[in-house]
Parts: sequence; structure tokens; C-alpha cells
Amino acid sequence: MNIIECNHLTHYYGERCIYKDLNITVEKGKIVGLLGKNGTGKTTTINILMGYLKAKSGECKLFGEDSNNLSPETKSKIGLLLEGHIQYSFMNIKQIEKYYSSFFPNWNKDAYYDLMNKMHVTHTQRLSKMSCGQRSQVALGLILAQNPELLILDDFSMGLDPGYRLLFVEYLKEYASAESKTVFVTSHIIQDMEQLIDDCIIMDYGKILMQKPVEDIMKEYSEYDSLEKIFIGLTGKY
Repeated sequence: MNIIECNHLTHYYGERCIYKDLNITVEKGKIVGLLGKNGTGKTTTINILMGYLKAKSGECKLFGEDSNNLSPETKSKIGLLLEGHIQYSFMNIKQIEKYYSSFFPNWNKDAYYDLMNKMHVTHTQRLSKMSCGQRSQVALGLILAQNPELLILDDFSMGLDPGYRLLFVEYLKEYASAESKTVFVTSHIIQDMEQLIDDCIIMDYGKILMQKPVEDIMKEYSEYDSLEKIFIGLTGKY
């Protein structure tokens, strides 16, 4: 079963073509990475997925529903993180968890506090006193606690240092596998993705270059020893 289906998407900002005839599929239970340089349309794709933007042409479906008309039931199955942003910075870790829990019937606070503890975030610390990376950790924890069937994470590693990025990648992979979650994640930091994702979509300006399982990509490009080098080889240096 495909949780996400994008068929023949075309989108423009003014006269600029973001992409043309874009096709993406994400199967249930998979962790799929949309990888591309800044400005290639990764966040635009997520905005179209969620119905915040309407593509110039083509269709996009989540759980079989048109993304421009998602039912409340379907929306409740989706946990969305857009570039690590979080509001209510006057609250502390415990207060914001309690506040968010009232909106989600399947709330799993253990997932939230487990991640906070792993990342050594103090429970009484106010968000306004935290670094950008720490606030990103809180946002990620709140998404996991919603217990969604589909997690959509846009540049989740923004603000996280290399050590915490690796820790979260390991945590997310374990969490998704144990809870049978589907994950769609975007990033331009390719090193993080090789250990996390099952399938890889490589996006360049205006098009998709490739969508394959990571294992197949590594076999096909055996002359390279990392997904990052394959990415650079296909798209050119940053």
C-alpha cells in the first residue's frame, strides 16, 4: 500500500519552474528520504503534500485522499515537522508536553521524554533559553509523541550538531521499525541519511534523478563508498 503518491506534479513560482512531471511513491512502513540541494523544491513538495500549496498540475494523495481535501481523520494520522520550528517559547519542557497532549488522543508521552532524556534536555528548562538545536529536539519529541502513522520531517537535523544528529537518526530508525511507522524525510545533509532511509529519492533542479532502495543504489554505483559521493556525482558539488 502506498501512503504517499504524487503523480505528474508540476509547480512554478512565477516564471520559475520548480519541477515538471514529478512522480513520488512512499510505501507503508518505509523510511524514504527526499535528498536535494537547497532550493530544489523539497519544502515545496511537503507544502503540496499537506495541501498548503496547490500544484500547477498533477495530483498528490496521502492515505488515498487528495492532498487538497484531507479529512480530519487522515490529518490526525500525520505528524509534520517543518524545518524544526516550534512556538510557545515561554513554556518549559514539561509544560509544552502537557499542552500538546490535550490535542492528540493517541499521545505517547514516553516517546517524548525518552528522546528528551537521550538528548540531555532538562525538563524544567524554558524553550526561550534554549539553543536552536535544543528547540529542534523538543519539536522532534512532540512529533513522535503524537504517535502518527506517517511522519513528515523537513530538514529535521537543522540546528543539531553532528553527535545529536547521529543519536536522533539511530533513535528514529529504531522507533519507526518498532512502531511500524512510515517516514518521509527531506535533507541536504546526505551523511545522516545513509544509515536511516530505506529508499532514496534524489532531486535536482526541476526533476527527480532517481528513486530506488539505498541498497540497490550502492550496488549500482559500487565505485563510490558512500551515498554522499553518489549524490555529488549525480548533482555536482554544492
